[in-house]
Amino acid sequence: MARIAMTPPMGWNSWDCYGAGVTEDIVKANADYMASKLKNYGWEYVVVDIQWSVASAVNHEYSQFSDFCMDEYGRLIPAENKIPSSAGGKGFKPLADYVHSLGLKFGIHIMRGIPRMAVYNKCKVLGSFEGKEYMASDAANAYDICEWNPDMYGIKTDSPASQLYYDSIFKLYAEWGVDYIKIDDIARDYPVKEVEMVAKALKNSGREMVLSLSPGPAKLEEAEHLKTHANMWRITDDFWDQWELLYAMFERAEKWCTHSGPGHWPDADMLPIGALRMDYPEGKHETGFTEEEQKTMFTLWCIMRSPMMMGGDMVHNDEFTEKLLTKASILEMLTKGRSSHQVYKRKENDSEVIVWSAVCSEGGKYLAVFNTGEKDAEFSVSLEECEVEYFVKSLDLWNEKEITVSDGILKACVKSHGAACYKFY
Repeated sequence: MARIAMTPPMGWNSWDCYGAGVTEDIVKANADYMASKLKNYGWEYVVVDIQWSVASAVNHEYSQFSDFCMDEYGRLIPAENKIPSSAGGKGFKPLADYVHSLGLKFGIHIMRGIPRMAVYNKCKVLGSFEGKEYMASDAANAYDICEWNPDMYGIKTDSPASQLYYDSIFKLYAEWGVDYIKIDDIARDYPVKEVEMVAKALKNSGREMVLSLSPGPAKLEEAEHLKTHANMWRITDDFWDQWELLYAMFERAEKWCTHSGPGHWPDADMLPIGALRMDYPEGKHETGFTEEEQKTMFTLWCIMRSPMMMGGDMVHNDEFTEKLLTKASILEMLTKGRSSHQVYKRKENDSEVIVWSAVCSEGGKYLAVFNTGEKDAEFSVSLEECEVEYFVKSLDLWNEKEITVSDGILKACVKSHGAACYKFY
């Protein structure tokens, strides 16, 4: 892949708060918020999620077998009732230009494959191979349909029409000024040849775009292929605001953390915090995570160096959520952390403690202490066991204050489902 995403991408995605119903005004409002409050902390991507080409899609329930907005070559274009600035064949370019004017970057969601409607409408595929032109039906594999969203046919990997189609849509996205592509229904079952075709189409587009593969869990045995052909890939199915899902992420993070590095990042999915599921009549839904659980999630994502994509409607952020997203002392692990890994997981003081470690690129070491038990507890963490061999200063990063460590034992008082994080240097 191109040398982009040298640190984990950080941004906002519309799925958790608006499903398939996000509109241009909502996107702009969140971009404005990011530019004014978060940009200086590394947040930069504004991503429109699924079914932006379907006028009738209004919430988290997919609008199935509806009319897509598409051009004559079977390439999906934005529905004008959702993205009014796309009228007149402009596509996402006006909205991307607006996001770029704020010093931010713009992204979209797509499904793998070719629209079933493109086949039904007998669309041509843009371009030719060895002088031959193709139809959408030449690219489509009608026996390959996503089980949870039937919008698309999979593609025939042995047909030149398939590469031509992928090339055509990525060239369109490049013309629009897209900086980030989240491609769905591709990471879990992992069609190797199709992933390679997507990566080739992105390269052929002539524009640098982050390539994100969803949903997970991706296959660990495909790690090296993923690192070669994508910038980020999901290690989990959709992640929501439930403690059980957060607890399960520790095992996934432990397995995948060694594959994090410049240009390629295992993705623990969006941060379901703040105002979620705003697309239903009852209105605003606050995250189900407690404040301590949010600190645990934020700490784990940062020390393992997962991409950070905010899921809630940022315009409705409360004070706690805004402070969480701008916690520079924790966020610095995304850019300065190296060699992150789980040190141990064990029972202690009628609770369970999980300790993670990472090296700081500027010298020193990070330690994160997680209390996954049901009671507040104090844990005794041996710095020798964590290979913290020398330090002059020790900082509590969440409380932003210096601490004292005696006899090489860190005494960490951590609330139930909470986290503490330290830097020794």
